[in-house]
Amino acid sequence: MEELNYNKEFNNWKWEIPDNYNLGFDIVDKHANSKNKDEIALIWENETGESKKYSFLDMKKLSNKFGNVLKNLGFKKGDRFLIRLPNIPEFHISFIGGVKIGAVPIPSSVMFRDHEIEYRINDSNSKAIITTSKYVKEVKKIRDKIPTLKHLIIIDDPSENELDYQNLMRKSSESLEIENTKKTDIAFFCYTSGTTGKPKGAVHLHQWVPGNDPSILYWQNIEKDDIIAHTGNLSWIFPLGSGFLYPWRWGITTLIYDGRFDTKIWFKLLEKHKITNLASTPTVYRMFVSNKDIGKNYKLTSLRHCISAGEPLNPEVIKKWKEMFNLNIYDGIGMTEIMVYLSNMPGMKIKPGSCGKPQPGHICEIMDNKGNPLPVMEPGILAVIKNDPGLFNEYWNKKEITKNSFKNDWFLTGDILYKDEEGYYWFSGRDDDLIMASGYRISPFEVESSLISHPDVLEAAVVASPDRLRGVIVKAYIILKEDVKASDILIKDIQDYTKRVSAPYKYPREIEFVDELPKTQSGKIMRKKLRESEIKEKGIIRSV
Repeated sequence: MEELNYNKEFNNWKWEIPDNYNLGFDIVDKHANSKNKDEIALIWENETGESKKYSFLDMKKLSNKFGNVLKNLGFKKGDRFLIRLPNIPEFHISFIGGVKIGAVPIPSSVMFRDHEIEYRINDSNSKAIITTSKYVKEVKKIRDKIPTLKHLIIIDDPSENELDYQNLMRKSSESLEIENTKKTDIAFFCYTSGTTGKPKGAVHLHQWVPGNDPSILYWQNIEKDDIIAHTGNLSWIFPLGSGFLYPWRWGITTLIYDGRFDTKIWFKLLEKHKITNLASTPTVYRMFVSNKDIGKNYKLTSLRHCISAGEPLNPEVIKKWKEMFNLNIYDGIGMTEIMVYLSNMPGMKIKPGSCGKPQPGHICEIMDNKGNPLPVMEPGILAVIKNDPGLFNEYWNKKEITKNSFKNDWFLTGDILYKDEEGYYWFSGRDDDLIMASGYRISPFEVESSLISHPDVLEAAVVASPDRLRGVIVKAYIILKEDVKASDILIKDIQDYTKRVSAPYKYPREIEFVDELPKTQSGKIMRKKLRESEIKEKGIIRSV
């Protein structure tokens, strides 16, 4: 592999994003209007074995149709709509169709429960939601609580007072007048949670896609004939970018899978579709390498490049993956507000455990909480320059929180890192209590709120706990109400209850009943002490 002249690439990088720019046109129509129109944009498969392929020309026509669907419903530039879909092609179609007319799609997990959907719709004043007959059930529970929502667009089997997606698409034209958007116009936003308060909508502009060119060029290391697969759900910003929007800008084929995660299924997919680039999370890679023999049963001769993000990747997984497939995993770090700006890159020396260096174009520093640079080897907050085109623009409807996130023209990410003498960055933790588990950022506040609503729970504290397979799991310390007895049956009941009232990935995989919780004099729970006790008891997991 040719050595990367990092300093040369970094110093020579220049942003060239036109003022008039529409990401929908750029990632689809640009290719559909060229000799590459019949190149495959999307390979889709589900767990029943159904499979489809879509060319860039197919996607142009279908997204144009959906853009007209929204226009016929009265949508104008800036109007918001929620996408509540699993990994199916209609996700791509509705997202692109929306941004083409200047509407604002909001990807949303199908695992969210009614109150989580209610908040996002009301906070964003969304006018429509596109979903399926299965996932519309949670929406129906709060229909009278979301006054701005005018349209329920159902992909498969609509009921009365719901719009039939298939019928709307049949009636819509394949010709669409694309909105003349600016690169600084709102394109979409994704909700992210902090440790306290409500989720925040991180607003991204149309320039966000070309603003992440360094990610796909240096981190994902694309080549013209690549086929990229991401194991995650498109409602999350990592697969949304690295498994959809970034590759399509460069005319690269992507694969998505709709179904439960299973290592054998994924090895079959990688082999069958000749995947060249794999993007996933440390949890998935840990699952992949947990059975050393499984890789011997599949011929992954096409696979040449692998990336990881979502949480820190432990060195042992990198080592085992290398032993199994003679491939490195290039670790990166990002967040909903900016994805992914700091990573290991091919041609660079890899320091196992380090998250690499800032990609060319992305200017980063380690700072204190006032926005002042810190010296080498001193931990501080990772900061990104304010004018980075890949950076979010604002938190929707939260001016004060947005203002407080920026200091001296830098965005303070909240991630605690330090930089070594060679310019490599090392992740230490968070400046708050946000849990990063299985590729998700989980707010303890939200999980605790769900737990406390259980009839037997008096008080709860939620922290990250080391785990041999998953790296980190959600653990809850619970004080029960008077006369309630602790038991394994009660643990299972509380876990099932949490899954019902919140997104299932947030539930505590481990519960410990306690008589009291450590608190400050002002009554705040000292989660740091609980985390430290977990590490002391279990140690920092170094193997899988």
